[in-house]
Amino acid sequence: MDHDIEPAHPPHADSRQSSKHPLSTAQSNIISSNTGWGIDPTPPSEKKWRESPGWKGFKSKVPQPLARRAIRVWSWLKGDDSPQANRIIPFFENIQTFHTRQFARLPKLARACVFVCTFMLWLVIFGVILSKDSLPKNIAGFGAPVRLACAARLWPNAQSCGLDGRNCLPFDNTSFAFACPAGCAGVQVLNPYAIGNESIVYRPLIIGGAPDRSESNDPIYRGDSFICGAAIQAGVLTDGSGGCGVVRLVGQKTDYGANSQNGMSSVGFQSSFPMSFAFNQSDSVQRTSAKCHDPRWDLLALSTVFTAVFSLFTTHPATFFGLIFVIVFWQVAMASDPPSYSTYPSLASTALANFLPAAFVAVIIYKISVRRTLDHLRAHYEKTVLWVGGLWVGALNNLTFDMIPISRLTSHDLKQQPGAMTALIIIILVLVGAALYQAWCFRVEGRLPRYLGIYAVLGICLLILLAVPSLDLRIHHYILALLLLPGTATQTRPSLLFQGILVGLFINGVARWGFASILQTAAALRGDAQLGSGLPSLLEPVINSTNITFAWHGLIRGYDGVSVLVNDVERFRGNQDDMGFTWTRRAVDHPEFFRFGFVNYQPFGGISYSDFTRAGTWWANGTWEMPPLGRT
Repeated sequence: MDHDIEPAHPPHADSRQSSKHPLSTAQSNIISSNTGWGIDPTPPSEKKWRESPGWKGFKSKVPQPLARRAIRVWSWLKGDDSPQANRIIPFFENIQTFHTRQFARLPKLARACVFVCTFMLWLVIFGVILSKDSLPKNIAGFGAPVRLACAARLWPNAQSCGLDGRNCLPFDNTSFAFACPAGCAGVQVLNPYAIGNESIVYRPLIIGGAPDRSESNDPIYRGDSFICGAAIQAGVLTDGSGGCGVVRLVGQKTDYGANSQNGMSSVGFQSSFPMSFAFNQSDSVQRTSAKCHDPRWDLLALSTVFTAVFSLFTTHPATFFGLIFVIVFWQVAMASDPPSYSTYPSLASTALANFLPAAFVAVIIYKISVRRTLDHLRAHYEKTVLWVGGLWVGALNNLTFDMIPISRLTSHDLKQQPGAMTALIIIILVLVGAALYQAWCFRVEGRLPRYLGIYAVLGICLLILLAVPSLDLRIHHYILALLLLPGTATQTRPSLLFQGILVGLFINGVARWGFASILQTAAALRGDAQLGSGLPSLLEPVINSTNITFAWHGLIRGYDGVSVLVNDVERFRGNQDDMGFTWTRRAVDHPEFFRFGFVNYQPFGGISYSDFTRAGTWWANGTWEMPPLGRT
């Protein structure tokens, strides 16, 4: 059978949304018992399961009223005795099928060659754009640019950089070229991040940015700022196309002023920090950097056009799904939302490692969901808008659903993120409405009990996973897509949209993150969030001119000493014998901020930290303000 030829006689329907199978002859024989004719009005299928041994055993063990209610519930779930298959009847069918009828006149081999050549054309253009927009080998004598992620920082945090920041040297007299992807303006810190006696959350980590007279009025940023976000604010590159630049380390600075420009706002810091950076904006750097930009938007336009073409001209579900799945997967993996990478060959290797198992799962998705939804579908324009459009919405999750103010489904995040609870309520209402509609469609087709059974089994499996000790359940969005896709296996217009979005979410999840585990440790889920551990109890410090001496009560179980952060830099790390710390003021005319936490020394040189107190402040006039309640 030729799979890409339109059926000569499309199925008919009684409504615009779905066609109805003819009623069975059994229904015509149903006569009301009130007529007195003595004919049993029970449909044959219902009579069959009522007479089954399983039902008779259940009926004998439960009260009659409950049994009668169970009969009514089961009868309703089963739907009518003659199921009605949902079929989409196209709007303006002659227009939606005109091009496929013309294309079907070609011989089968010719059509296959057209599809292969069109796919190869996409592949060649895709590769040409990637190679044309590859990074320059040298930017104004500073070497090849280093690819950075949007959240890349020179100073990761105080604990990683160690005592006096020695693990993050050098602090000055160094420059290097870098490249940032597009879309970095929206990257934010998801857990509270301490900056002196303040903290930020759900905003870009950019500290400073005000012009510095000692650096030719160039904007100066603290060393732990997002480099790409700072570059956007400084005007070195744009958020829409990314780009290249040269960052130069300028060492210790004092008093980082806040700034707001180019759509990016930064926060200030009133004291000193050992690492600062600025951007080299000389004419030679700008001229060379102009050749560098992120090709994701060019590639997205290319892939969108080709997926639309394939959607319009393919009539068999397998041909349609296979071609579009491949194009969208590689678009996401190589351009729209790639994982961290250094070169395109290394990125292609990572993408291929994820693609092979994803393709196997895609076959299963096709067999259980996609084939039933798209089989004999003649509404090609509607399929392109709803299914392919929904697919791109889900696949570009970093641009679409990431706009929803919900970062993670934890009670802590939902409480502290503005708008999260409202967004969650709206999402739940939408999902409930969609689930009820899909359930009704399955009932019309007589398949609702089967799918309720499937989801009952899936629910039991999730409950078992929840009970696994020492591991927490994490529903990644590719797993969410796999869980919900069976519920879209019916041919209605909403199902086209739902199914496309879910397939897109699956592609984005696997292409970006791989097959991440459904069970993760608490530490992996927590990331850099607070531990909820105990905190040091401080005594009132002793101040002597430019010196301040701290002391604390004893250690808590599980820790070997106390760590002290001064201006967000670790300046002291003690052991059990060290019960005090003296600091000499460095920023004479500015306040200095002190935070205290416990430290644990582990085998093979490992170190772990507790939470830290909020910052106590030693003001420039010599007065001391104890840390307020709370943790960082």
